[in-house]
Amino acid sequence: MADKKPAESQFYTRPPQLGKWESLRVFLWNSETKQFLGRTGGSWAKILFFYLIFYAVLTGFFVAMLVVFFQTLDYKTPKWQLDSSLIGSNPGLGFRPMPPESNIESTLIWYKHSDKGNVQYWQRELNKFLNHYNRSNNAHADKLEDCRQFQSPSPNKVCNVKIDQMWHPCVKDAGYNYESAEGGPCIFLKLNRIFNWIPEYFNSSTVDQVQMSPGLKKEILEAESKNQHQVVWVSCEGENVADIEHIGPIRYIPQKGFPSQFFPYKNQEGYLSPLVAVHFEKPKRGVLINIECKAWARNIIHDRVDRRGSVHFELMID
Repeated sequence: MADKKPAESQFYTRPPQLGKWESLRVFLWNSETKQFLGRTGGSWAKILFFYLIFYAVLTGFFVAMLVVFFQTLDYKTPKWQLDSSLIGSNPGLGFRPMPPESNIESTLIWYKHSDKGNVQYWQRELNKFLNHYNRSNNAHADKLEDCRQFQSPSPNKVCNVKIDQMWHPCVKDAGYNYESAEGGPCIFLKLNRIFNWIPEYFNSSTVDQVQMSPGLKKEILEAESKNQHQVVWVSCEGENVADIEHIGPIRYIPQKGFPSQFFPYKNQEGYLSPLVAVHFEKPKRGVLINIECKAWARNIIHDRVDRRGSVHFELMID
């Protein structure tokens, strides 16, 4: 009996030393305490029940907020428009065809007219872009109407952009003039869409308030005399003195701007953005030409740094 240890000393006896694998085995399942991963079955049930309730409430709250949010949305009309929106009320210009995506930051249209493979890339890009303007490919073709110049379409209709032989050589059958041995290519311009934006057109009393080429001013005044000045005008020219010298004559098809029947854009079904095909009739070969195109309306502000109201690209034909 003298060799027996007191109960107090037995209570503080160290637990037996276990090896790594033995410790892992006991952690996974302790047969003495009936614990799995350090918890009993009751403890696991409580914690799982807690998280089940917690995430159910969290999911319900998130879904409720989404329902409230979608109740405030109009799928056809943006809540914030024009100056209240992020894109503002100053439309920019876009051009097609675009350079390959591998060089997405480039704005250079560079090709060799005698190189079929090189030319075909630009032609394919234009084919894809203009495919939507083919009435048979438009899912809302029944909404399209051949509008008269400067007259709004009928209710629930939109104006058609009909690209026919009047656009020659800026048509598919002519290869958009990229294979011409002497002439230059066709570049298509489009005005970026801004919901409910209405252009303020130039007339004889406002045309002198901005700096524009004398030729464009003359065209605006002549159009006003025929009551045909309700146009967002377009002009393209070389950016520098050398570019102006090398760019050559330019033809605008079907006219030098976007007429009023296409405005305002209100997210109409089947709506087609108006186009202007810019045909560079005889640009200098083997020279890089910097080109700037501008859209002209009283409420379009031009900023070359931010490319507001304009677009820049380069043209080089070998």
